[in-house]
Amino acid sequence: MVTFPPCKINLGLNVISKRADGYHNILTCFYPVPWTDVLEVVPAKEFSFSLSGVPVPGVAAENLCVRAYRILKEDHALEPVAMHLHKIIPLGAGLGGGSSDGSYALRTLNEIFNLSLSPENLKTYAGRLGSDCAFFIENKPAIGTGKGDILSDVALSLKGKYLVIVKPEIHISTAEAYSGITPANPAVDLRAVLENHPMTEWKQLLRNDFEAVLFKKFPIIETLKQNLYTSGATYAGMSGSGAAVFGIFENEVEIKNEFKNLSFWSGYLD
Repeated sequence: MVTFPPCKINLGLNVISKRADGYHNILTCFYPVPWTDVLEVVPAKEFSFSLSGVPVPGVAAENLCVRAYRILKEDHALEPVAMHLHKIIPLGAGLGGGSSDGSYALRTLNEIFNLSLSPENLKTYAGRLGSDCAFFIENKPAIGTGKGDILSDVALSLKGKYLVIVKPEIHISTAEAYSGITPANPAVDLRAVLENHPMTEWKQLLRNDFEAVLFKKFPIIETLKQNLYTSGATYAGMSGSGAAVFGIFENEVEIKNEFKNLSFWSGYLD
């Protein structure tokens, strides 16, 4: 079975408080993006996992796809499978590609082995993989609170808008991004902005708290964001904890040549 794990962007991201467990409470809106990896899972005589495409550091046993298989196998009689992940979404980008891979592994195994796990059951397993993994179980626009794992529906559709994502050759770890953050309550109601204000006002109202810290350390990220506005984006911002930035346009634009030698994706949103 072949699936296509997508990525996401964050529309606003506020770091509200430090938690006792070492994580942070956040407020954000996750929005799905059809820039995908490719995951193949097929029955096999023994378990195996292989990779191609964008290099993924670390040992295979710690890949979220492998961990997804292991945690399901703890509770269900899974037969061996062969997994192959072709990595396309860049790492260290704030796009959630790895989280999506793990969640889609859960979804795929649920289907292959007829486990009949509900979305809520799958979200519980996904929460054991990572903070934003639960979002990719249903992969629809959602407000994320807690560690990003508490999801609620949001009345927002960007269907038909044209999205451009650009990532410089910078890898930002989540720990590095959080190290410079001073948690605080947001100045505006994120849900109210997204549901009641036109996108033309988002530039003044939405805030990604990581930008103030990371723009100083990596000025190229801020430059790319401004370049997207110069190219006509209605709204632009950094996704997650970076380093990717995105611009939302009313119509299709041909600007890839303006971002040579950078990871680049563009396409219409669903």
